[in-house]
Amino acid sequence: MMRNHYEVLVIGGGISGAALFYELAKYTDVKKIALFEKYDCLAKLNSKGTSNSQTIHCGDIETNYTVDKAKLVKRTAKMVEKYCLQHGYEDKFMFANQKMAIGVGEKEVEYMRKRYEDFKELFPYLEVFEKDKLAEIEPNLIFDENGKERKDDIVGVGVEGGQYSTVDFGMMTESLVENAIRNDDKETDIYLNAQVKNIKRLGSMHIVQTATHTYTADFVVVDAGAHSLFLAHQMGEGLDFSCLPVAGSFYLSTKKILSGKVYMVQNPKLPFAALHGDPDILANGYTRFGPTALVLPKLERYTGGTYMDFFKTLRFDHNIAKIGADLLGDRDIRNYIFRNFLFEIPYLNKKFFLKDARKIIPSLQLSDIEYAHGFGGVRPQVLDKKNQKLMLGEASINSGNGIIFNMTPSPGATSCLGNAERDVKIVCDYLGKRFDQEAFEHDLVD
Repeated sequence: MMRNHYEVLVIGGGISGAALFYELAKYTDVKKIALFEKYDCLAKLNSKGTSNSQTIHCGDIETNYTVDKAKLVKRTAKMVEKYCLQHGYEDKFMFANQKMAIGVGEKEVEYMRKRYEDFKELFPYLEVFEKDKLAEIEPNLIFDENGKERKDDIVGVGVEGGQYSTVDFGMMTESLVENAIRNDDKETDIYLNAQVKNIKRLGSMHIVQTATHTYTADFVVVDAGAHSLFLAHQMGEGLDFSCLPVAGSFYLSTKKILSGKVYMVQNPKLPFAALHGDPDILANGYTRFGPTALVLPKLERYTGGTYMDFFKTLRFDHNIAKIGADLLGDRDIRNYIFRNFLFEIPYLNKKFFLKDARKIIPSLQLSDIEYAHGFGGVRPQVLDKKNQKLMLGEASINSGNGIIFNMTPSPGATSCLGNAERDVKIVCDYLGKRFDQEAFEHDLVD
């Protein structure tokens, strides 16, 4: 068994697991590390380029971020940028694009102007784009199908260029693993088609079982999306948490419509991203609109199965019923859920979606968009049963005895290197290993 023993074993070959694998290999004196992925390739699920909006979320155009949250997210977003620049990935899978958030209507315009004042010190490159400027740099925001200027008040806050905003996180995942295994003084093993069936603690070690092999590890980090909580529950950890899997779907334009990313003002009651438009780097720059938000009774999208895993992870009881009742009791949330359900019904979905999308592009026609089949993923929204509420942001369960379970909804990809830094420190403290903070900050901290 000791032949299959590792100091650290990372479960999950998406961007979060790959980032941790990379940092352990490059910035610590941990000698023997393994990465397990249940499918036949890395970044199969939510880190895949078509499963997310390909956005570096740094807080400048995300209107649901407070200044304090933006400060934290900006640091981790810059890590993604510095990593890519360090290895020469700019214009390969990281790109600089125009980006902005827009306010439409008197109330939203006033909000965006105030937000600019609050955020301009943190993001000094931000500009306010009045309607005439928007007509110049993003004309499809302004003119309807007849070429007439929209009547609504509208303002944009963003940057015309020079800021890295877009990443293919699937390719970044592969690069992190490739760069990790280049450390010749480390044993860095990758196991594909290695679905973890069970984890047990034995003394100071953890026994990790796949369908075909048994491994042991001094420390285990589970970065397996919604399945992180599934595995935690198997070990009796995180029982106060449940998972509400929310699937995001997209619509793809049939032509180039936007020059850069355009985000909208988000309803503060909703933990889901507001509708936005992004030039898709995997679809010839055609605009991808979305995401929608649909609660699905499964933990993965487009893979089949995982229905029973969902029900086991939900652990339905009166606390879950109370959370659901509170959510559906709010008219804004109830209407949002219902409308997003309509966005998934064939033949009707485009008509319902078009109405919302026209808030961004007033000239948009049914013929301009198609449902993006195979695009989108599942984000594990965590339910806090103890406090009977939907949690916003990521959740991490640290048992204190050598195993961590991470659930990372958006902006999990943007925060991957920062989250990995947090976990590396925990791992090194527990194992008595050294984390080279100075080298880490030189390479990745702005």
